[in-house]
Amino acid sequence: MHEATAFLLKHGYLVLFLWILFERLGLPLPIIPILLAAGALAGIGKMNGALAFGLSLLPVLLGDQVWYQIGLRRGGRVLPFLCRFSLNPDSCVRRSQGIFARYGPRSLLFSKFIPGMATLAAALAGIFRMRLIRFLVFEGLGAMLWIGLYIWLGFQFGHEIERHTSFLTAVRVSPWEWLAVLAVGAYLLWRYLRRRHLLRELAVARITPEELKERLDLGEEVFIVDLRAAVEFEIEPRTIPGALRLSLEELEENHHRIPRDREVVLFCT
Repeated sequence: MHEATAFLLKHGYLVLFLWILFERLGLPLPIIPILLAAGALAGIGKMNGALAFGLSLLPVLLGDQVWYQIGLRRGGRVLPFLCRFSLNPDSCVRRSQGIFARYGPRSLLFSKFIPGMATLAAALAGIFRMRLIRFLVFEGLGAMLWIGLYIWLGFQFGHEIERHTSFLTAVRVSPWEWLAVLAVGAYLLWRYLRRRHLLRELAVARITPEELKERLDLGEEVFIVDLRAAVEFEIEPRTIPGALRLSLEELEENHHRIPRDREVVLFCT
């Protein structure tokens, strides 16, 4: 927080605008410390609060409009790209699709408060061909709530945040704090290695679309289950002839519909 405040003091409003714009366009930049710092500077009279709010809101709207247009033109192919920095890109896509399918345009009001969901919500609005005026209304309200909250928090606690941060920089880190950092690092490493192991196991059990088609053409009795989520099915409603349509949530309840005496092939995206 102290570094973000010093950075804004030195470079001013232009950096605030460009930093948020680049983050909205996909660069992995921390945006909440910048918003808090802008609010803190406004709280102690070093920055104009209204101008900081406007220069934060504009790049958010511009960046999300870019992703809306990309979703409109490129469809669902853009979603895995947007989840590339997630520890679990597959669940990132599925979770975001589930939220958007459940709440529709209203998800734009709170999507920015959910890690990894902000840019995906804008792209999903384009994928589902939401009307531009409807997108702009919900997107604008959601952006104002999100930006306003963090700038307001920084504004209210500007002096306390600065004093607290200065105090922390002067305190030596205890062994317990190092242990906490190492524990978090170990957990992230475990998640990464677990995902790698799972992907290797899945690779062994996979069958390519060409291999499946060849087996179907030969008349082999293969039972196919279409496990795509409702959002994915809306994007591409076609499926393999004869395939059973089930979502992951419905799989457990309908397991009796899947034969045990035939080879079963599952497919999603």
